[in-house]
This record gives sequence, C-alpha cells and structure tokens, in this order.
Amino acid sequence: MNHEGKVAVVTGAAQGIGLACAQRLHAEGAKVILSDVQVEKAMAEAQALDASGKSAIGCRTDVSVQAEMADLVGMAVETFGSLDIMVNNAGMGIGASVLDISEADFDKVMGINLKGTFFGSQEAARVMVNQESGGAIVNMSSAQALLAIPESVPYGISKAGINQLTRIFAISLASRGVRVNAVGPGTILTELAKNAVLTSEESYRKILSRTPIGRCGEVEEVASVVSFLASSDASYVTGQVIYPDGGRMPVNYTMPVDHLPPI
Repeated sequence: MNHEGKVAVVTGAAQGIGLACAQRLHAEGAKVILSDVQVEKAMAEAQALDASGKSAIGCRTDVSVQAEMADLVGMAVETFGSLDIMVNNAGMGIGASVLDISEADFDKVMGINLKGTFFGSQEAARVMVNQESGGAIVNMSSAQALLAIPESVPYGISKAGINQLTRIFAISLASRGVRVNAVGPGTILTELAKNAVLTSEESYRKILSRTPIGRCGEVEEVASVVSFLASSDASYVTGQVIYPDGGRMPVNYTMPVDHLPPI
C-alpha cells in the first residue's frame, strides 16, 4: 500500500497489533502518532521508527476519556497538518463468567473498547469531514463479535458493539468522504494471547481445532488488512468488517490436531 503524505493515529500502539499497524503504516510512508497508556513504550517505539520525531511520535492517551481523544486528534493536526487515517485499536478483556463479572470490570472494558472506539471515530471524523481528502477510520473488532466465548463477557459484547458502530459511522459519513471499516482478528500471536489463551497444550489444541488454516495469526497479518482498508485501494469499501481469522468464522465443526506447530 502507499500512504505517502498521509497522517495516521494508532491507539494501543505500544505493542501487539497496534504496534504492527503503526510500523506498517509508517513503512508505507505515513507519519504516525503512536498512542498508548504505556507512554514510555509508545515513545520508545516511535523513536525506533524515527529518532528525529519528524514522522513518528509517541504519546499517552486514555481512550475512554473523550477530552483526551480530542487532544490526541488535535495533536495530529497541529503536529503534522492533517489526519487521514485513524486506527482505533486500543482494547482489553477481563475473563469472568456471566454470573461473576463485576460492574466495575464490565464498565472498564466497555469504556476502553467501545467508548474509546466511539470517541476516536467521532473526533477523527470531525476533522476528516472538513478535509478535501476525507479520511479512513479502521476499528479493531474481533471474531468474538460474532462468536460467543462464555468467559469473555464484556469483551465480546464490546466488539459486537464496535461492528454496529462501524456500520453506523460508515453510513453517516459516506457522503462526506470518510470511509469506516473494521477488522476482526481470530487468535493472533500477541503477548496477551500467549499469556491468556495459549497457556497449555490443551488450550493450544482447542484453538487450532477451530482454525482450518492450522496455525495462529501473526500481528503483521492483521496490520496488512488495516493498511489495505486505510488505503486508496479500498476506496469503494466502507461499513465492512473483515476477519483475518484463519478460516474460523465459517467453521461449524472442530478439526483434529495431530501435531502442534511452534508458537
């Protein structure tokens, strides 16, 4: 993809999928703001992309606070002159059953995942609709938006909400030059996944049994889809959710796992 001359903001960019998205967009020519509550890591990764700070900077943002999201978008415009790509990636999950999840934990996940995506989309759109070039918003959903995991209550609900948010924003902004899409990864080899779901041979076999392609995904494979949706090559694509999931979404059966590829 070619993002030369574009300005991108990526939330949750200190590690994992968000960092891979920032790296991909920067490598393809975009100036990038890496935003995360882990500000030291975000700033270090931005320095690794461009030590001069001319094309990559890191900053701290709590995406669940609208004023901070407004400041983030404002920083992009003030620093680099525009905002062409908004990647609402920041997210979290808390494992608990429907009987045990607390109000505080439910609110925390919804605040970061769903409210954060709403605030990021809204603040970015307010800038993009006033640009001749418009813009592209890409939200990070999940296969769990459609597939229920009993121990992942607020996470799945928040991701389902992100799918509908994406469609509503896409239709609302289609006539004003702003495209809005989402990406719904399956199991991706992030540190979070390794520590949360790939914790034993049994859990790894369970994941692979519902992944026809026979392995977990890499963060770069998600970033490539984000880059496409943000590019002019996707100029006729809006209101869509694309699932890089190794074939998991169509599966209505599990597959035997005879061997384990390396994690």
